[in-house]
Amino acid sequence: MSVLYPLGVAFPSPSSSSKDGLATRIGLFVGLSVLAGLLVAGLALPAVGLIGLTAKRGAENFQSLPAALKVPPLKQRSRILAADGTVLATFYSQNRVYVPLDKISPEMQDAIVAIEDARFYEHNGIDLIGTIRAVLANTQAGGVTQGGSTLTQQYVKNVLASTGTRAERKAATEDSISRKIRELRYALGLEQRWSKGKILEGYLNIAYFGSQAYGVEVASQRYFSKPASDLNAGEAATIAGIVKYPSLYDPLVHPNQSEKRRDVVLQRMVDLGKLSQEEADKYKAQSLEKMLHPSEVTRGCAVSKVPFFCAYVEETFLSDPAYGKTRADRRALLNGGGLTIRTTLNMQAQESAQTAVEARVPIGDPSGRVAAIAMIQPGTGDVEAMAQSLNFGTGPGKSNINNAVDDKFNPRVSEGFGGSLGQQPGSTFKAFTLAAAIEAGFPINESLSAPYQRTFPYGSFENCDGGTVSEWPVKNFTTSENGSYDMRTGTALSVNTYFAELARRVGLCNVMEAASRAGVTDAYGHDPATDTNLQYGPSIIGGAFGVTPLTMAEGYATFAARGKHCDPYVITQITTHDKNEIPVSPRQCNQAFDPEVADAVNSILGGVIDGNIAGRTGAQLGLGRPAAGKTGTTDDNRAVWFVGYTPDLAAAVWAGHPDAPADYPMEDVTIGGQYYPIVYGSSLPGPIWQAAMIGALEGVPATSFTPMNPDLIDGKTITVPSLVGLSEEEATSRIEKLGLTAQVADYDVASYQEKGLVAYTSPGAGAGVSPSTTVTIYLSSGEPPPPSPTPSNSDSGGGNNSPSPSETSGGGNAKPDKPNKPGNGHGNGHGQGHGQGNGGGNG
Repeated sequence: MSVLYPLGVAFPSPSSSSKDGLATRIGLFVGLSVLAGLLVAGLALPAVGLIGLTAKRGAENFQSLPAALKVPPLKQRSRILAADGTVLATFYSQNRVYVPLDKISPEMQDAIVAIEDARFYEHNGIDLIGTIRAVLANTQAGGVTQGGSTLTQQYVKNVLASTGTRAERKAATEDSISRKIRELRYALGLEQRWSKGKILEGYLNIAYFGSQAYGVEVASQRYFSKPASDLNAGEAATIAGIVKYPSLYDPLVHPNQSEKRRDVVLQRMVDLGKLSQEEADKYKAQSLEKMLHPSEVTRGCAVSKVPFFCAYVEETFLSDPAYGKTRADRRALLNGGGLTIRTTLNMQAQESAQTAVEARVPIGDPSGRVAAIAMIQPGTGDVEAMAQSLNFGTGPGKSNINNAVDDKFNPRVSEGFGGSLGQQPGSTFKAFTLAAAIEAGFPINESLSAPYQRTFPYGSFENCDGGTVSEWPVKNFTTSENGSYDMRTGTALSVNTYFAELARRVGLCNVMEAASRAGVTDAYGHDPATDTNLQYGPSIIGGAFGVTPLTMAEGYATFAARGKHCDPYVITQITTHDKNEIPVSPRQCNQAFDPEVADAVNSILGGVIDGNIAGRTGAQLGLGRPAAGKTGTTDDNRAVWFVGYTPDLAAAVWAGHPDAPADYPMEDVTIGGQYYPIVYGSSLPGPIWQAAMIGALEGVPATSFTPMNPDLIDGKTITVPSLVGLSEEEATSRIEKLGLTAQVADYDVASYQEKGLVAYTSPGAGAGVSPSTTVTIYLSSGEPPPPSPTPSNSDSGGGNNSPSPSETSGGGNAKPDKPNKPGNGHGNGHGQGHGQGNGGGNG
């Protein structure tokens, strides 16, 4: 049997018998002779007196090995920070923070040299005397008690074991003479190129010190919660003692063994004159367990204080090609690049959001309901807060699904997740109908009939392809909502039939296109302006597809920023461990709406909260500063929403059951200890929004919205053109290009125009109308109107009934009930009538 000593040379195992002892000494002599020959030859010293040709060939082989060690950058941990520098999470494959030698205490430097390589400053990478001493000691002790490797050799071994291919890393740790000889050659080469200080710095940063601590800085923080620059001799001796057997001498796992090892290191420092005996005894007298002040190891988002926001940042980084060609490249950079990733998270807003959510919907509430909130800064897209009433992770009562963000930020780790991301936003989607209507010039103060219940017949709406939408029944929430409403009252009371009529006039595609410009997509990234699967017809008015709070906050932030839309933005700066910056993806913003359009939307939505309209849905949700917003409740109360904003911050809150909302309507339910017969947007998400916003904006000066342009109150006026003599197709095209609705009468009228051409319109040429007004086109039958009878004293017509050779285009053409019926006047707004029989034509 033999023992493989640190240099890789095998010697007979020691024995208590004199015979075995003799064999051991003979084997030791031969082994040391071969070793010395290789070492001396490797140093280019004369080989005379050694082992002749064998040593010479060994020297030649040794000299032929490469001497330049490739030392790639060490893997270092990365950190994610809040905007104020608060550490949110760390990521690493090796938990390491590289520090220069001047940031490592002299006591730590002395301790590691004393116990691992006392002749470090005397040898040139290979310590022949130390090696022979170690071999002798190990032989006499009957086992391996001392190492012969220098710090330089150990550093080389660590570099080789942590870089290259898997096969190369395995070869770096195998027990073989070839591996040891290769290390020796690299050690000699390194000593020729590097100073002792640089080698010591490299070793202290690459060595493993147990408990997931790579490098002395992390070890110092792990065991003593202080930087390596502040380590005293007792602490330094503890850390230096770990490196020989990290699993055995880990002070958190084996404090007794670690304490004994500490004392060995302290005494070794005394022997080398680096510490007085008095100082060493002082540290030896201290209990290691009392000396320790460990800090927790935190890795990844699961242990972050803001796990869902952290996961959002992580996925944003991993999915952005700006940070690497492949996802694997980006993952490697995050786990080993020593990055500092600063984000937009506002800790004040985040704490306020989390507190507000949990106060109303506690984590693990027996109802199974969940609330989620996202907050965005208007004009920048900066995501300032993100919270939900769930514990992060997998297993009972936990989830790694972030209900505040879209599917692309939720990688497929959805164990136990039975639902689909996103919930219908209900009436919060009505804001985009408002924007489309105001943009088209509809008067804000124009009243529209909005009965409690109404069925729109087939053909009332068109989809984006021009197809006719089928019959659509719609009703208001209560029978009291029955009458006429304008934009302010219809919005404040959230009247469904009002918005249905407004959307009919505006056009469904214009509504979806407005939502798209504001950044609204469904939870899977589909754009309602281009994806026909989302163009459900008029139900889109009340939000017919699933969205997430971040998306709705983004959409409303567009109005808060006076029409400037910005994509959500979260990573503001990335620096490497050596303070170099990695360029981050820039903000993506554009002017989605005219500022005056956004101002008008802000004014109307402001009336939901701070207006004077009785019964407004947001009456109890004021912030004590200008604010705007909208409630939302889906069919059967499956999900409830509130989305609101100030000029400084926009937030969206959703509450419901995340897995199967259809099976868990928000009715007859107790949430957070409060019973709700029916949950409304104003009764649960509204108060969450209010509390979160008040806390987030505390200390922030109040900002006012830009006043609305009063010209928008009366809307845009369109003048009806003269269409007399045009074909039906030409007339219809001209009307529709003006944003009006063309309707051809279902009968022809007598006219001097040729058959099939336009005789007149109603309203007539020159009339001022609002957008989407229906203009009825009357076509000529080709038969001239009969001549008017000679007026008599008994005739009493209000207009001039004399025949006219052609139709004129006045401001308001009278419409006949039926064509060519005697006694019916066909007069224009100027009083020119064409009638026969009694009665004449009324203007």
